Amino acid sequence: MTTTVTHADALDRLATDLDGTLVRPGEASWDAARQAWHLSVDQRPAAVVLARSVRDVQCVVAVARRLGLRVAPQSTGHNAAPLGPLDGTILLKTSPMRAVQIDPQTRVARVEAGALWMDVTPAAAEHGLAALAGSAPDVGVVGYTLGGGLSWLGRSHGLAANSVVAIEAVTAAGELLRIGPDRHPELFWALRGGGGSFAIVTALEFRLYPITDVVAGVLFFPIDRAWAVLQTWRTWLSSVPDTVTSVGRLLRFPPLPDLPPHLRGQSFAVIEAACQLTDPEADELLAPLRALGPAMDTFRRAPMPELAALHMDPPGPTPGYGDGMLLGELSPQAIESFVQAAGAADALLSVELRQLGGALAPERSEGGAVDSLDAAFALFAVGITPDARAASAVRADVDAVQHAMAPWSTGGAYLNFAERRKAGTALFGASAYERLQAVKTAYDPHDLVRANHPVPPLPTLRA
Repeated sequence: MTTTVTHADALDRLATDLDGTLVRPGEASWDAARQAWHLSVDQRPAAVVLARSVRDVQCVVAVARRLGLRVAPQSTGHNAAPLGPLDGTILLKTSPMRAVQIDPQTRVARVEAGALWMDVTPAAAEHGLAALAGSAPDVGVVGYTLGGGLSWLGRSHGLAANSVVAIEAVTAAGELLRIGPDRHPELFWALRGGGGSFAIVTALEFRLYPITDVVAGVLFFPIDRAWAVLQTWRTWLSSVPDTVTSVGRLLRFPPLPDLPPHLRGQSFAVIEAACQLTDPEADELLAPLRALGPAMDTFRRAPMPELAALHMDPPGPTPGYGDGMLLGELSPQAIESFVQAAGAADALLSVELRQLGGALAPERSEGGAVDSLDAAFALFAVGITPDARAASAVRADVDAVQHAMAPWSTGGAYLNFAERRKAGTALFGASAYERLQAVKTAYDPHDLVRANHPVPPLPTLRA
């Protein structure tokens, strides 16, 4: 006599086996459990698991295999839109797994899958160390790093993925692996920049650096001076050492009551920078930009944790839409096109040009699937989308900016700035993408693990 186990029965059993929590459609906590950081992304999976342990991850994988479901790991959901519909998928929230350990002797941090940069940077700073952290404190460390990881220290220290020394992950077969250069080296290569398609990462270990503070700040100019400011900034970049990373952007603050009056509802052309220099060196370097007469100048020596506020990202979950592209060297005409397009994009909160090069350049890096960015600038355009009308306007303006900058596009994309589905060859290059597919086929031939920028198994080998 055989007994048929239904989906409901299997999920009931899973709920009792977990250290964490299973949430199903219709339950009181359903909407909160399925929510992504991007509030405009309407995630509707078959169920949500709030995992508290590696054992929880393994239990979810086992049940998903038994029921023919897929598993989508997610810490925060900052780049959730490319996941698409989650029918037939268990959304595996790792946000409760936030333990952080700092080893000051080896200068290595170990973080669990749900850790945020706000959990890591202050802990590292207590030992005089710095991580290659993202520009927003509430970004998940694992997702950011699997996508490459572009930090304020990137031009001097490369992508965050290159600093990973070990990974712990649960495979689609339910096996917990410790992954490194000498253990599962192809999987180690794939997870460093190739995204989360290959296994469910439960912990990362990465190098820290003996940096305690930098000279950092923002120069604010009236937005109608954007052309002169950004042209000067473009010329200034030729004198900037690799120990300086900067951003030129057009920034429109919404009229929100929690913003200070001098920013609320105001629009600016902005230059941001983090400088690993002495105070006199920084003052000398910044002099040509300060000569333009900024309305506000916030540059000062700042401890590393304060870099989390430099880019002025929204402080919590937000409805929004954005997308990015990689650009080559920018001519005066390119800056003019940028200013015209971004200046006319009234629906956008921010349109930025982030300086690359230095240790981010291909000839300076050797690591994982994405160990460098073969471009001079990363562009990212984003707007707030509280309703359908706003969403339509933001999408149109993002498209207009990208269309205007298309002549300077490299054809590539940086995964963490790609909030629309991109071709795998654009994200990884043709040869790396084929190699990534081979790794996916070896470790997840049935495509159980879902990622926001998926790498499918090789079609001819998929079981």
